Amino acid sequence: MYVVYLNYFRPIDEVEALLQPHIDWLDRYFACGDFIAAGRKDPRTGGMLLVKEMDRARLDGILAEDPFVAVAHYEVTKVNVTRAAGAFAGLKDL
Repeated sequence: MYVVYLNYFRPIDEVEALLQPHIDWLDRYFACGDFIAAGRKDPRTGGMLLVKEMDRARLDGILAEDPFVAVAHYEVTKVNVTRAAGAFAGLKDL
């Protein structure tokens, strides 16, 4: 799986202007099962995505479709989950 951190490089008002298209993009990839979790950083300097295992080129293509590409940089880390608490055991198979 991948952990993707979004780090805003533009002012928050520019981020807000793209929020609904970004949410629509998130909804599309949650619906097809590619995204596992998403949320804002606190303080609000960006966000985080958990993404299921896939070819890295495919992930890069998905991230390039995000409207936030105009306001955020993406830091992608591949993670091989080997341990998880009971409620999250399914993460080991993603």
